[in-house]
Formats: sequence, C-alpha cells, structure tokens
Amino acid sequence: MSFRDDRRARCSRRRFLGTAGLAGAGALLPLPWARAIAATGGAFAEVPAAASGIHWRHVAGISPQMYEPETNGAGCAFLDYDGDGWMDIYLVNSGRSDFYTPPHSLRNALYRNNHDGTFTDVTEKAGVSGGGYGMGVAVGDYDGDGHPDLYVTQYGRNILYHNNGDGTFSDVTERAGVAAPGWSTSAVWFDYDNDGRLDLFVCQFAKFDPKIWCGDKLTHQKIYCRPNVYPSMPSWLFHNNGDGTFTDVSKSSGIAASLGKAWGVVAADVNNDGWMDLFVANDTVANFLFMNHRGRFEETGALAGVGYSEFGLARSGMGVDAGDYDQDGWLDLFVSNIDHEMFALYRNQHDGTFSDAAASDGIAAATLMLSGWGVKFFDFDNDGNPDLMLVNGHPEPQIARLAHGVSYDERPLLFRGDGRGGFVNVSAGSGAVFQQAFAGRGLAVGDFDNDGAVDALISVNDAAPILLRNQAAAGRHWLGVRLIGKKSNPDAIGAKLTYRAGDLERHRWQVGGGSFLSAHDPRLVLGLGARRKLDWLEVRWPQPGGSIQRFTELPVDRYITITEGDPGWK
Repeated sequence: MSFRDDRRARCSRRRFLGTAGLAGAGALLPLPWARAIAATGGAFAEVPAAASGIHWRHVAGISPQMYEPETNGAGCAFLDYDGDGWMDIYLVNSGRSDFYTPPHSLRNALYRNNHDGTFTDVTEKAGVSGGGYGMGVAVGDYDGDGHPDLYVTQYGRNILYHNNGDGTFSDVTERAGVAAPGWSTSAVWFDYDNDGRLDLFVCQFAKFDPKIWCGDKLTHQKIYCRPNVYPSMPSWLFHNNGDGTFTDVSKSSGIAASLGKAWGVVAADVNNDGWMDLFVANDTVANFLFMNHRGRFEETGALAGVGYSEFGLARSGMGVDAGDYDQDGWLDLFVSNIDHEMFALYRNQHDGTFSDAAASDGIAAATLMLSGWGVKFFDFDNDGNPDLMLVNGHPEPQIARLAHGVSYDERPLLFRGDGRGGFVNVSAGSGAVFQQAFAGRGLAVGDFDNDGAVDALISVNDAAPILLRNQAAAGRHWLGVRLIGKKSNPDAIGAKLTYRAGDLERHRWQVGGGSFLSAHDPRLVLGLGARRKLDWLEVRWPQPGGSIQRFTELPVDRYITITEGDPGWK
C-alpha cells in the first residue's frame, strides 16, 4: 500500500467520527484570565538567541534518500548539572552514522545558566558533545552522589555520561554496560525493584534498514517510510547493580517479550501499589502498559484500554505523560498521535483500566489534523490545577501535497485545566509562539529563572530550539520543592505530594520521564493561586507502604529542599 492509499484508508475511517466535540477546538479564553494574560503579551514569551546566548541549532541531515531517523529528532533537557540551584540546558544533535556523514562536525550542547537569563556554552569543557546520530536524553543520579548524570540515546549506540561533580562528565558507557546498540529513542530513570537505586528503561524503535524504499509507485516520488515497513523490536531494561554497572534484565523482567516501535515512555505508579509501572507509546503498534508485579512486568495495554483507539486500531503513538489531571488521587495518561488519529487522554478508572476522555475535553477535536510529539502536564499559571502543553509537527515534509488540510510545520497547543477533569484550549491568547508553525519535537519544562513560573524548552527538527519564559504565573503564589531520597531512590521518582492551602487541596507526583526524547526540571512547583499561606504538605516517599512526612509552617514563593527522613526542610 502506498503512503497515499494508506492515508485515504485512514481518512475514510474518520468519517464515522461526525462533528461532535468540534466546538472545543477553538474554545474562548475565560475572560478574567484572558485580560490578565493579554496585559503581559501572552502566557509565554519566546526568549531570542540574542538575549539567551543559546546560539545552536539541530541539524537533521535531511537527504534525498529520506532516511527515517532524519525527521524524528531530537530531544532536550533542563538539569542542574553543577548543583548551583539554577536549571541548565542540554540539547541533542545528530551526527555521523551509517547513513549520514555530516559535512562538518556536529555536537550536542550543554549551556550553563548564568543566573541572569543568559546561558554559556560549556559543552567542550564538560565533555558531553555526543558521538553519533543523537535522539534523546534522560537525566538521573544513578549512583546517588548528588550529581545528575546524562544518558544520551542515539541511532547506533547510546552514551552514559557520569557527572564528576566538578563541571565535567566522563563517558562510562562500556563499563556500565548500557550501550544498547540499535535505534534508541526515549529513556527513563526509575527504580523498578524498589532497592533505592535508579534503573534504566530504554525505548527501542524499529529495526531500521536504510535500503528500504518508500514512496508513490505511480509517480516514483520518494517519501519517508511509515514504521510498519520495519520489524518491531524489544525495548531494554537495565538493573542498577550499585557499583557503577548495570545488568540487562530485559528478558527476565518480561519487558523483552513485547515487540514494539517505541517513541515515548513515562514511569508512573498507575495503580497506587507502590511499584512503578511503564506506559510506552508505540508507532503503528499497540501502546504498552507494563504493570509492575514486584519487579516483573506484565503488558496489559490492550486490556487496560490504552493500547488501541476506540475503533480498535493501533495509532502512531509518539509522546506520553502521566498526571492526575482530574485530581481524584489516581494518575491518568496522555499520548500524542499523528494526524487523523487524534490524541488520547486516558482517565484512570481505578481498576486497572482507562477510558479515553479526549473527545469530551475538546482535545480530540483540537488535535484531529495535528501530529504530536512532546507533551507535558504542569501547572503553568500556578492556580493549583494541572494544565497541558503539546508540541506538534508532521514527520513527512511533503505531507501538504499528500493529504488535504495537513501541514509539516504545525502550531503548539496549550490547554488550561480546571482540576476537575475539564480543559480549555487557551492557545489563541497565550503568546506569539502558539501562532507560529514549526517542526516541533521535544518538550522540556523547568523554571530557568527561578521565579516560580515553570518555563518551557522546545526542540525543533533541523532548526534552533525555542526557549519560552512563563508570564502567566505573575502574582500567583507558589512553593517549589526539591525531593532527595535516602531509603528511596535519590531522585524520589514515584513520590506523591499532597498539599492544602485554605480551600485548595491538590496531589502531585514525581513521575519519571514523560514527553518525547526529553527531561524536565526535577523540582515540583506547587501552585497556590491567590492564597498566601500553605497549611500543610505531605510527602509520601516511594515504595509500598512508603513513609509519609507532614510539614507545616512552610514558606511561600521560594524553593525548598526536603530530604527523606529529615524532620525539617532547607
């Protein structure tokens, strides 16, 4: 079947959708909020390179041969690599591979935060320039020394950079045993066996063959192949041995039994049993929900209702995230798909199953003609309610010629949540970036200027990244929390925070990974809205029956650090 024939078949299926819910696609902003945001020029403002100092761009190596990896990368990250309390930035680039020889040297980039809104390129000094066709990045303190380490996924082999704590990193991939040859995409650090150490899950995409030709047989016009022409592959799970090495437990854990074409992954305890589960987005293959049974995984995606669409079809899953968007105490799931498939918002039914609420919330209608990648639940306006940002862009540069109403460059979306399960599309009034079309891929969120308003970083295929400063939370109160595990894993992945401020009570989780090829600020910002006092904060540390600590007399409008077992905060 040609690309055009396949597109026609998928479009014909969509005729049964009708027009229900389409009114939500262009929903108007709530008036009081809209007026406040309009006065600032939008919820988010782009920080130009001349102001930030980030003079770097992604190079995809786009070629007439249209090799599949060219159009899918790459990712980005916020991290505090030097421990100064300010978010630095890491950007992933392509590079030499068996299908691409760059005309000049390409490298990833690490930018140190100068505390004044600007960044300095420290890549060479830090020793993290990469060394292959890069895809994504995962950040985690795998050895518990207090310094975040970098795992860079690539087509070919991956790289583990150990943070030396002096501003430099060392490539310890071979000793650690985590090269994972093949085509890796997203990765996530999480503690799957509750031994207090961060383990590593790595998505593997299809078995790519540069010799496969795809296109229109009538016109001989070449296009990028759909993933269904490539064989499915198993992903990897590496167990942290506690001595700087890892053991491949993909087979013994049950992970390798499921063959997929994995793009995105998030680690989250979706059944509240204290064991971290995995939700994996697959392209043209059913999504996976790996339920953790004390260190062994059972794949339940189809049974849980998150594997296929409501029509029983495998979609083109790319980005994923987990968050309690309706504040019922259970984590829900989100996955972005390609055009004519709609994105999915899976509401947790508390019994191991999920229902897709995207249509009722207007998300399905707004995303019908879009192709999504990076996605993140976060409270961008600090009112205490989870919101949602989506980064979009089609993988086929010629799509406008092949399909009516679909474009390669697409606008991002911003949805404002009400904390009860409702969303409003506020993209139209949230800043100039939401009126711009580009080939968005990765999305990382983090507060790079430490003002309590969570900012965003978007990676763009074959172009410069976009740094966004949050202007929507001005005047709203907040508390930023950094968690440090002791008995639990160092990054406290899996911890649950519950807090109350007057009439507001909310739940937040420290999930692992999420989005697409990207990593986020590890600090959690708890929005209070107009409330000036936080009554109490409870931290439930990871593991079954994990200890619960309650804190009162907490400050607002600042960041604090809470260490597991310590009675106070810093």
